[in-house]
Amino acid sequence: MSVFAKLSIRPRWVITVIDGLILFFSALFAFMVRFNFEWQEIKFGDCVSGSAVFMFVGILVLQITKSQEGIVRHTGYRDGVNILKSIFINFAVFFILILFRGNALYEHLVLPTSVLIIASAFSLVLLIFYRLLIKELFTYFKKVDIAKSSANGVIFGAGDAGIIAREAIKQDSKSRFNTIAFLDDDPNKEGKHILGHRIYRGLADLEKLAKQFGVTELIIAVRDISVTRKNEIIDECLRLKISVSIVPAVDQWIKGGLTAGAIREVKIEDLLSREQIILDNPRIHQDLQGKVIIVTGAAGSIGSELCRQISHYEPKLLILFDIAESALYDVEQEFKEKYPFCPIKVVLGDLRSKKKVMEVFNAFKPQVVFHAAAYKHVPMMENYPEEAIQSNILGTKILADISVLAKVDKFVFVSTDKAVNPTNVMGASKRAAEMYVQALNEYLDKNHKNYYTKFITTRFGNVLGSSGSVIPLFQKQIANGGPITVTHPEITRYFMTIPEACQLVLEAGIMGEGGEIYVFDMGEPIKILDLAHKMIQLSGKKVDEDINVIFTGLRDGEKLYEELLNDFETVKITHHPKIKIMQVLPSCYHKINGQIELFMELSTKNCEKELVSHLKAIVPEFISNSSRFGVLDRLN
Repeated sequence: MSVFAKLSIRPRWVITVIDGLILFFSALFAFMVRFNFEWQEIKFGDCVSGSAVFMFVGILVLQITKSQEGIVRHTGYRDGVNILKSIFINFAVFFILILFRGNALYEHLVLPTSVLIIASAFSLVLLIFYRLLIKELFTYFKKVDIAKSSANGVIFGAGDAGIIAREAIKQDSKSRFNTIAFLDDDPNKEGKHILGHRIYRGLADLEKLAKQFGVTELIIAVRDISVTRKNEIIDECLRLKISVSIVPAVDQWIKGGLTAGAIREVKIEDLLSREQIILDNPRIHQDLQGKVIIVTGAAGSIGSELCRQISHYEPKLLILFDIAESALYDVEQEFKEKYPFCPIKVVLGDLRSKKKVMEVFNAFKPQVVFHAAAYKHVPMMENYPEEAIQSNILGTKILADISVLAKVDKFVFVSTDKAVNPTNVMGASKRAAEMYVQALNEYLDKNHKNYYTKFITTRFGNVLGSSGSVIPLFQKQIANGGPITVTHPEITRYFMTIPEACQLVLEAGIMGEGGEIYVFDMGEPIKILDLAHKMIQLSGKKVDEDINVIFTGLRDGEKLYEELLNDFETVKITHHPKIKIMQVLPSCYHKINGQIELFMELSTKNCEKELVSHLKAIVPEFISNSSRFGVLDRLN
């Protein structure tokens, strides 16, 4: 490490000595200039005494104006202004002394006017110059030192965001990012320089820069960059084995200013092959404000995020209902810490207990229900189909029936795309629950037109980062050094973020008039193998070298691809281009009600095949895949 890099903040007396010497020799130089360097004309004693007085008065003024309190290597505009102010005051003091000079002794201590002007100008330049020189030297040697242990990188985006990112990196002493160049898609910027670095066109020269300068990092610093372009940049970086980071959205740092620490690694959410869906419906606030709201499954990924978003709409009371004790406790502590303004009631209970649900509704009289509680893990539910039926179907029926009796305004049911042409017990159980709440809504619409609970369903695909999803599993496997397990090389899934999923649920609760099934346009499905490869590369590892990918075969009930609607469903557009309504012919309420109640009787027989066979009768499109229950399809 260089000497300059090791320098700590110097004591103030060192700066005082340097400033004093500059003031003293500036006055001496001024005398020489005044007498055209004709030494025989200069009275050496007068020069030394006058220069000494100029120095002492100058140091005193610098102390009074606090011009020596700044850290020299961080000299800036304010420091320059303070020095200018000090020199001006020093000049004014001597000018006044000149006006009132009298005796001979006094004459020896006061500078002539011409000398005073030259000394003041020269000292001003030197005082500022040496500070800036030290600043630049420190920065230069620091850069040299950092370059030895830093990674060469480029910034994609030569606009405001790129400039701010470059300055943030430069100011961070811990940053090891050595900027080599800027990249930008604007052809008018190509070949120009910004902050001392050349601007190259797009991604065309990235490979050349990587070879020439050993570029190993790239920062994306473009406001409102499209997902398509962002993915192109990331794919090219992954091909060249270049690490990618991204400057977060402006609203996340504009108030506090961007820091190098805020520049984050690319998240898996950034790899969605579509623009993020953002909804901002002011009616949500109008409809939820001042109401008692209950969220079931409040400790889960979707349920807890729903609660967070609902808290901002000023509910009268938010009831957090869940059976998971530890997770519910964690959410309760989070709300106490981060959302103290939202009145909550935490209820530990089981939806399958009619008595417990009735107690909660009688005690708090909720007006809106968001039903997110469910068993959702496909292989687990294939092994325990009775649990899926008890929770996802009978639990939903209990909650829906009590909501009607309690005269709830709206009931929003959170379903899944696995309910479309289901190949597993979990998906089929969610489809049966969809059928029940739709049939109940139609029955109430026909028989209780004046007032009835509106039932609305939302469907969405795999939620990034939710518990049990593929993303946390891959992250854990990568952290453990692999291998990553993928069930099939061709398997695909639709993905959405947790905030997107919750926005759909809230939007549906407002838009819904009863009986609808809302879905998001989630773009193109993502190939899980491609996702695994990108996650390995983004972690700085090499596929099949550092971490292997192995194929384990489709799990029980799993299918290669998910669907958004089946052959009997049609699509209806809404006010938002990314939200669709699936139109399905509802079942007869009395028929579906009787079929579901039969599950209670079948549960006592302790026969899984009878339960699943009856589920297939309710949901005829349920055809088991890679499952022990496939034999039931062959019997029908």
